[in-house]
Amino acid sequence: MKTVKIILTGCGGVGKEFLQLIADRNEEIKEKYGLGLVVSAVVDCYGAAIADSNSGLPVADLVDFVKEGHEVQTFSTYGKDEITGVEVITQLDADVLVEATPTDLIDGGAAKGHILGAIDKGMEIVSANKGPFVLFYKEVFKKARENNCGLHISAATAAALPTLDVGITCLAGTRVSLAEGILNGTTNYILSEMRNNGTAYDTAIKEAQKLGIAETDPSYDVEGKDTANKTILIANRVFNKTLGLADITVEGITKVTPEDINTATKKGKVIKLIGTAEMIDGNIQLSVTPKAIDEKHPLALINGSQKAITYMTDTMGSITVTGGKSSPVGAAAAVLKDLINAFK
Repeated sequence: MKTVKIILTGCGGVGKEFLQLIADRNEEIKEKYGLGLVVSAVVDCYGAAIADSNSGLPVADLVDFVKEGHEVQTFSTYGKDEITGVEVITQLDADVLVEATPTDLIDGGAAKGHILGAIDKGMEIVSANKGPFVLFYKEVFKKARENNCGLHISAATAAALPTLDVGITCLAGTRVSLAEGILNGTTNYILSEMRNNGTAYDTAIKEAQKLGIAETDPSYDVEGKDTANKTILIANRVFNKTLGLADITVEGITKVTPEDINTATKKGKVIKLIGTAEMIDGNIQLSVTPKAIDEKHPLALINGSQKAITYMTDTMGSITVTGGKSSPVGAAAAVLKDLINAFK
């Protein structure tokens, strides 16, 4: 059995659920994949819990502790005040960094330092954080190649929807000409409610917030920024490019009116917020925009907070994958999947 030592940075919603999955499924993972997952440290913005032996932290106890609202640096005898993620990564011997701190799209936040520090030590990287990869894709991937480190970011590209698994692994050897997807559950819920139930835009947002689908401030979603970031990451990985925010045109759903919805419906079309990466004359064109697509298009059938992506290829034709849980549990499951696939 192979032991995999993990450093987790970020103990918010995704981080907690990732720990819960390890606590619940470690024995199953040992039996099925031959991997023993050991959590060597968990870091948040106030400090860390660091294992004092090779057996790692008592994950089940730690999960209960943090879900009760306690900070990791106060956990039993393992807690350490005012130690940073970079310091923990530098000091500990671990195999993989799981990066789950909040996404920072200004300068990458602490996550950039975590990821670059882990790469310097030859660690595998599994990230639910988009920031460093959207802002510094070329730098991070160049450094990872030089250090022979794998970068696994499917949790950052629509959480549980396996966008990259399909685009990179399942379509290996094909020439992808188009990737287009519904990559944000909040906007798809709003547009679905407006079309299917005649719900007003503002009312649909409030309903999404009550259901826990939309954030208190939904602007990141409804302005198309989340979809744009995911589109960039998918394009870079699938088309092997180094594109950034300057390379994508973005329009959200804030200007979509009931009249727009009704007009599209009368024409047999459905308005969806679509992130698109298309190969045109040898160049990748990126966009996010509300599109009126034919109601028979695979993406037109995606309702509520569900997500989907369609790839067009030369040898396999059109491939669409749909579903994927839009929640911290779904994102944590994608993190665990990436981790297992990196080491099995």
